[in-house]
Order: sequence, then C-alpha cells, then structure tokens
Amino acid sequence: MFKFEHHIYFYAFCALPLMMVLVLLYFYSRKKKLKKLGNPELIKQLTPYSAKRKRIIKVIIFSVAFSSLILALCNLQTGSKLTEVKREGADIIVCIDVSNSMLAKDLEPNRLTAAKLALEKMINSLEGDRLGLIIFAGEAYVQLPITTDYGAAKIFLESIQTGMVPVQGTNIEAAINKASESFSNDLGKNKAIILITDGENHESEAVEAAEIAGKKGIMINTIGIGSEQGVPIPLIENGVDKGYRKDKNGQTVITKLNSDLLKTIAGKANGVYVQASKADVGLGAVLNKINQLDKAQLEEKMYTDYEDQFQWFIGLALVLFFIEFLISERLSEWYKKLNLFNNDAK
Repeated sequence: MFKFEHHIYFYAFCALPLMMVLVLLYFYSRKKKLKKLGNPELIKQLTPYSAKRKRIIKVIIFSVAFSSLILALCNLQTGSKLTEVKREGADIIVCIDVSNSMLAKDLEPNRLTAAKLALEKMINSLEGDRLGLIIFAGEAYVQLPITTDYGAAKIFLESIQTGMVPVQGTNIEAAINKASESFSNDLGKNKAIILITDGENHESEAVEAAEIAGKKGIMINTIGIGSEQGVPIPLIENGVDKGYRKDKNGQTVITKLNSDLLKTIAGKANGVYVQASKADVGLGAVLNKINQLDKAQLEEKMYTDYEDQFQWFIGLALVLFFIEFLISERLSEWYKKLNLFNNDAK
C-alpha cells in the first residue's frame, strides 16, 4: 500500500509543459540565427563539435530529474504494517448535483464550489465513518466507492465539476437509487445519504425512491443549495464568462431552489432538510442528525505504519542533475572518432 503525503505539490508538474515550450522556442531561435549566418551545410562543417543529440539528451535528463524532485516533495509513503482495527462509524454517501444550475452565484463563488468547500471541512471532521461520493445531473455515477481513505475522498472531491455528467437535468431519483445500491447489504441502521442539490426536479419518482430507501433503514438528509427567488445561470465556455444561459425563446434561464421537494424527501427517510446560506452550507446540522444513528462496529485490515520514501527520489534527482551538468553540448575528439553523434552534428 502506498500514498503521497503532500498532494499539493503535484501541481508543480504543470511547469513541465511550459519548460518544453521554452526549450523548443530556444531551439527554433537558435536554428533561425544560424541560418542568417550562412548555408546550413557550411555551418555544419565549420562547427563539427556541436551535437544536437546531446542537447536533447540534456533536456530529457533535466526533465526526469525535475519530475523526481517533485515526487520527493510529494513524499511517497509505503505501508509497512497491516493490522486489523475495530472502529465504530456510519456509512455516509454524499450525492452532489453537478448540473449547470450549480454554477449559479447566489452562494459565493458559486453553488458547487461552496458545497465542495463545506464538504472538505466535513471530511476533516470525520472519525471512523466511511464515505462515498456520487455525482448526478440527468444521470448518476459513483465518483468514489465507500471508503475510509479520507485523503482519496478529498482528491476526488476536488476534481468534481459541472459537465462531468453528459446528460443534463437534476435526476434526484437516480442519485438516491445509486446511493442505495452502493451500501452493503447488512441490516444495521448506520447508513445515511447526504443529498446536495438545488432540487430542480419535479418528478414524483424522487419521493418514491426516498420512501423505499427509508424502509431499508437508510437516512436521507437534504441540503438545499440556492435561493427560492431564483437567479440566472452563468454561461461559461473554456473558462470565460459569456453572460447567462437562455432558453429556445431567447429568455434568460432562472434557477430556483425547490425546498418543498427536498423537505419531503428528507421526511420520507427520517432525515433533516437544511437550506444553505452564505454563512453556512448546513453540514453541521446534518452530521448532528447522522450521529444519532446506531453506528456499527466495523472491522477491517489497514496499514497503520507508513515509511517515507522521499529520499530515493531526492537521490535520483541529484544524480541526474549531476549527469546533466557533466554532459557537454560539444563533441569531444574521442566521441568524434567513435562516430556516435556524427549524424546529428550541426
């Protein structure tokens, strides 16, 4: 078993494409300047000790060394001791609405981001509970199977965004059914669903699905995201705000919170309904309700001791940086005689 202690440093890999672009620009500029000096074949003969292949090798070695240094900062850890642990907790599945209406800005910076920030705080407060994530719009998909790996949960949560579900809409029935299927088949009353949505679903099937889940002993808590007065839905393309979404008649689409539906769903499955506000999304009240469940005693095998492995990546990075430093861009007489780089000499 392995994990990375500091996931934030993975963003440093974004620098690699930028570095490659700069290198290509350098090679292009160099080639352009050499052409201005005269005939390329003549210049090649006049500079027999210049090796194009060596420059490329240096770039590759530097890139690998830089990547190894990033992995060292992330600190790979490997599990060294597998033990059986007992704990008490609930099984919680969070269903998150990712339809376009979740981009509305009646919560700052928008409905979806506000929900994700609150969920991250909730994950940090969990102890012993298992957590799963489901995303839904017109359809529902399991984003993260139920687990105690809170680090993985936060990574998957961070990746959630609108557009992940190809079919638009707010199919609450599909989300409840998918969550119900994701629980284990034991009869313990330790299962809870947290449904986060603006509730723009007017189908009776959602209420029926909640009633069936309630009969199975599954608690459903609903959090209403948005305002009942309604706000327009931003139209964002390639990260650029291009106004608001419009219907076929050219009228601006308004998204409104359907609190009545969410209250009914929570009531059918012994849960609570909370309306999110700018100050509080409402997960605290939901967790208080979940803590009233008869939490089951769970047994599982997990790694309790982890060993740091960052030193191997630092060592590899230092060796590669040293090799890259030693490699000259010029051909030595010895290499020239071996004809190793002769085909690429310029």
